[in-house]
Amino acid sequence: MIIDLSCYPTDLVDLAWRHDGPPFTGDKLLKMMDGPYYVNGKPRRIDKAFIQPPQGNTIYTHEVMDLEGKAAIRQYMAYTEKMVTEHPDRFLGCFVYNPRYGTQNGAEEIERYAKEFDFKMVQLQANMHAYRPDRALDWLRPALKKCAELGLMVKVHTGDGPYSIPTEFYPIIREFPEVNFILAHFGVQTGGVYVFEPMQMALDTPSVYVESGWCLQSRIVEFAKVLPKHKILFGSDTPPNEPGMWINLLEVLCHEPPQGLNLDEDTLEDYLGNNTARMIGLEPTKAPATVEEAEAYLRKHGIALAA
Repeated sequence: MIIDLSCYPTDLVDLAWRHDGPPFTGDKLLKMMDGPYYVNGKPRRIDKAFIQPPQGNTIYTHEVMDLEGKAAIRQYMAYTEKMVTEHPDRFLGCFVYNPRYGTQNGAEEIERYAKEFDFKMVQLQANMHAYRPDRALDWLRPALKKCAELGLMVKVHTGDGPYSIPTEFYPIIREFPEVNFILAHFGVQTGGVYVFEPMQMALDTPSVYVESGWCLQSRIVEFAKVLPKHKILFGSDTPPNEPGMWINLLEVLCHEPPQGLNLDEDTLEDYLGNNTARMIGLEPTKAPATVEEAEAYLRKHGIALAA
């Protein structure tokens, strides 16, 4: 299966990035997930996606998102909750923890979403929520204690200064070695290209993983040579990104050097979804052996293929 770690369906255009066009709804995301995308010549779909609200909709915004405390948290998580409830076979929930609505409120809501809606992951967005993660440890501990207790993964937005430089999260990562941390966007965003920091952190620290999206194509080839095979996870950051290009980023690993490294299809399947599946207790699957097998799988799920 293919599992995307980072998608942001919404019924309200992102209040920070203000993308053009109407809201990128759950229905639009489902259509995009169906593709088909071609991986080593075989048509595929994105089977499951972790979803969460756009980060700009998780902060106080006058007359739009203007509640406080738990009411504010439930307001910004409402559409994600709705989509996970309506499409449990395709969507997995990711809770966005904003400590500015109360650290205990956030910790209690993490537990509620995990137990009532089977959320598997929590995201930290220190830049959008304006705190320095290596110093604001008291703001993070209540949430991390709850994640450790419930076995939830923690995805960390990285790539922006001043508060989302990957190594700034090392103190909290070291304090909670039992929690699996995913460094989202491979240290690349609007503010910098920190790709070597996530690579080194994942190499040195058992609980640190890297999300493949946003990494430079030539660097992902270098890093895949040295990182343990279970450390690379697929995520597209959709929207604004289009997932096909980031699937292709990993498919290139199966090409011949110097662009690729002759990666085998089983390991590619691990990167695309099986590594994440194992982390959340899902049974991993084999890549389709033939084009015919891949086409039959898509038809089974109601995806029409061109004649």
